[in-house]
Amino acid sequence: MSTAYGLAGVVVVVLATVLIGTLGVRISRTTSDFYVASRTVTPLRNASAIGGEYLSAASFLGIAGLILAHGADMLWLPVGWTGGYLVLLVLVSAPLRRSGAYTLPDFAEARLESMAVRRAASVLVVLISWLYLLPQFQSAGLVLRTVAGAPVWTGGVLIAVVVAVNVLVGGMRSITLVQAFQYWLKLTALAVPIVFLLLAWRYDGAPGLSSNLPPRFPERTTVSVGLAVTVDVTEPVRVTADGRVDGRTVDGAALDLAPGPHRIDQGTSVTFPGGASVPHVQGDPVKTDREWSIPLGGDHSLYATYSLILATFLGTMGLPHVLVRFYTNPDGRAARRTTVMVLSLLGAFYLFPALYGALGRLYTPELLMTGRTDAVVLTLPGRLVGGLGGDLLGALVTGGAVAAFLSTSSGITVSVAGVLAQDILRGGVRSFRAGTLLALTVPLALAFAARSLSVADVVGLAFAVAASTFCPLLVLGVWWRRLTVPGALAGLVTGGTLAGAAVAWTITAPPAGLAGALLAEPAAWTVPIAFAVMIVVSWCTPRRVPPGTARMMVRLHTPESLNVDRGTWRPKRV
Repeated sequence: MSTAYGLAGVVVVVLATVLIGTLGVRISRTTSDFYVASRTVTPLRNASAIGGEYLSAASFLGIAGLILAHGADMLWLPVGWTGGYLVLLVLVSAPLRRSGAYTLPDFAEARLESMAVRRAASVLVVLISWLYLLPQFQSAGLVLRTVAGAPVWTGGVLIAVVVAVNVLVGGMRSITLVQAFQYWLKLTALAVPIVFLLLAWRYDGAPGLSSNLPPRFPERTTVSVGLAVTVDVTEPVRVTADGRVDGRTVDGAALDLAPGPHRIDQGTSVTFPGGASVPHVQGDPVKTDREWSIPLGGDHSLYATYSLILATFLGTMGLPHVLVRFYTNPDGRAARRTTVMVLSLLGAFYLFPALYGALGRLYTPELLMTGRTDAVVLTLPGRLVGGLGGDLLGALVTGGAVAAFLSTSSGITVSVAGVLAQDILRGGVRSFRAGTLLALTVPLALAFAARSLSVADVVGLAFAVAASTFCPLLVLGVWWRRLTVPGALAGLVTGGTLAGAAVAWTITAPPAGLAGALLAEPAAWTVPIAFAVMIVVSWCTPRRVPPGTARMMVRLHTPESLNVDRGTWRPKRV
């Protein structure tokens, strides 16, 4: 893809985002405008906005990249991310809207009448949100580097600045307009190119994915390594290299690579003959096409699949930037209608990443060697279509990717800024704006310091932490009268500690074997433990049930049409 076209796609999306966001400035005046858009967002607009912020870098880039590397096992990610809204619809969407709260910590305090529970919820909101923001900034760097060769840090800074402008000037009202626009942009950016890619594949006569061979280079291919990698070579091959390989400087000379690991330094170019087996970055599985297309084929894959399903189904209800959207609906009925619409919008979007992943295995196998599988969506239009058409499609896809980073980052920033403003600062619009800057600065710094990770992997870990903490609190808080303050605290701390430790271990020093599977997908054991601790401790402390539980349960479960006097709940620190 031409650099000029790629940058044009970035600039157009950024300008459109800022312009649409400024529309909210004239109607954002009160604290309620900034936090929840004064609870006046219609179901269709809210559903579009939810789709915009929920379809993050992991959805737009990460799923296709994981399918390219791991195959059919990764199809459970979009299934789980969509199905999570069904669980949200059935269990908590309408009661959350009726609670009258602004944020998750607000709900925790209103239900349990405890500042200690509120503080624990606030800490978890911030940590989960920062974990979710980290891959957004890293992926933005990947996009700008792919389309323009810019330094990795520039993408994260660009996204942070644009998000800060929109959130600071208009709060939730501005973000709602921006995210609704960005959902439809992202859907278009994936749907239009895939039509041309499938036509190109059909007429090109390329083979399908049915052989018993691992991926191979279809023709003589030069691979440029942007970051130093260690690759596993499965078959002996003679290549031409320019750079450093295995610690030796090679200046365009022929080099024999024996089976086994080989270190390729940054900036090195390696040319492979047509038909050569593609080396895989160390740590990624080498699968034949048949193994790639059949799920549950690897070690501990059955456990990993069920744990992933559990994390995505239950983690959705614990994502702060998702839940805050339901507080913007006028009533509980509108919240349910919003959720139903979201299911349709997400289902339409998730039809496409799998196709990009499959086509990438055929046409961009070199990404398996560089480890940049997340770039498959950006790379395919130029590879299959080429020419002006490929440049235009590449610019459209690039614009969609930027929209994904902006919309998700905006939603997360609003949720974190609301928590920081109420629980750390003094509350009000000024504190909300100060919280916005803090919400963006910390994960941006972490993105520069942390090693580059698979986008969808990191987001999956954020889901696991959310499922292990807020899912038990919300389900039991909405449906179980006997939940006590010590029980809620014990469950939050236990689930957060176990899932957080697994996340930290996986990111810093991922182990192999069964231990690696248990830590990489911890939800299967952390969620049941968190539920059990919350229930058992509540049983052991029956006198610590909040005195206002009966009144709050009526408020959560009584439809607005009955005109029950609900009063007005306010957090203790606003």
